[in-house]
Amino acid sequence: MYFYELHEGDEDVFSDVLLARDDELNADDFFELVQSIRRRVQDSYDDDTLIEAIAVELEREHGFIFISDERITAAVNVSTVEAENFLVAAEGDDGDLEDESRAADYRAIIAEFDPDGEGRTN
Repeated sequence: MYFYELHEGDEDVFSDVLLARDDELNADDFFELVQSIRRRVQDSYDDDTLIEAIAVELEREHGFIFISDERITAAVNVSTVEAENFLVAAEGDDGDLEDESRAADYRAIIAEFDPDGEGRTN
């Protein structure tokens, strides 16, 4: 099994997705394949991010497995502090999360904050 990764974003906020494939594809060929798909889908995709849209196409057309959140069987938070070790989310037999309070589905927002700056006047 060979693993591939796609990144999107800048140094402050980024997303990444993992892909797997039974057959090895050399790095240059993978790059060219990703670029061709990016050019085709970049202006019209239904996924949350461009890399997810590319991953879906890689799975659909080129034998990759997109390791999306829907495919995760179990996720565990691990810490040296005993109380911070827990099962993050697991799907029950009915498809519902067993512990929705620990499920995380979020996006990052970066805001500049100047504590010494002047406050906004209303």
